[in-house]
Amino acid sequence: MQRGIVSPKELSKLGLGSDMEVELQILQLPVDYREVKQRVTRIWEDLQPQLVVHVGMDPTAKAIFLEQCGKNWGYGDADIRGFHPECGVCLPDGPEVIASGVSMRAVSRSAVVEGVEVAFSRDAGRYVCDYTYYLSLHHGNGCAALVHVPPLSPSLPASLLGKALQVIIQQMLEETEKTRSQCLVHRKLSLCDSRRGEPTGGLLL
Repeated sequence: MQRGIVSPKELSKLGLGSDMEVELQILQLPVDYREVKQRVTRIWEDLQPQLVVHVGMDPTAKAIFLEQCGKNWGYGDADIRGFHPECGVCLPDGPEVIASGVSMRAVSRSAVVEGVEVAFSRDAGRYVCDYTYYLSLHHGNGCAALVHVPPLSPSLPASLLGKALQVIIQQMLEETEKTRSQCLVHRKLSLCDSRRGEPTGGLLL
C-alpha cells in the first residue's frame, strides 16, 4: 500500500502549534528515498529536536493511525523518481525493526477527539513513510513518531484534523517526558545502589 506525504502548506493551514507551548517547525519531505535519507540526517544533526513527528497521508485510511515501529526491509516499490533502495533495505547493518520510545498504544487511548478515530498500528506500509520513520528512529534513538492520516473530507475537515494532531502530539510529548523522568529515577537508583557496592544493572541514557 503506497502512502503519501502531507505537504507543509496543508499542515500550516491546520494551525498546529498555535495552542501548544512548544517550538514547532513544519518541513516537507519528498516521496524520494535518496532525498529523504539526506534530509532526515540533517534534521537530527542540525535541529536536534526533542521529538520528530512525521505525518503521511494514507488515501485508504478511515482513521488516524499511530505507527509504533519502522521496518528495515521490504522497500520494493519505486518512489516518484522510479528508484527503490538496493535489496529493498533501509540500512544494511541496521536492526530489522526499530520501535519508537513513545507508546503509541497509550497515546491512541489517551488522545480523545470527538469525531475522530485514533488507532494503533505496527505496520507503516513499507514505502517512503516507513523508510523515513526507520531512519528517523535510528538517528533519534527512538525519539520519533509517524502518524498516518486519512485524506481531508466533509467528515474530516482541516480544522478537525488539526485539532486531532494537536492532541496527539501533545500526548506524545507527555509520554516522552514521562519516559525521560522514569529513566532519571532509574539512573538515581542505580547510582545510589552502586555507591553501596550493589549496582542494580546497566542503563543506557
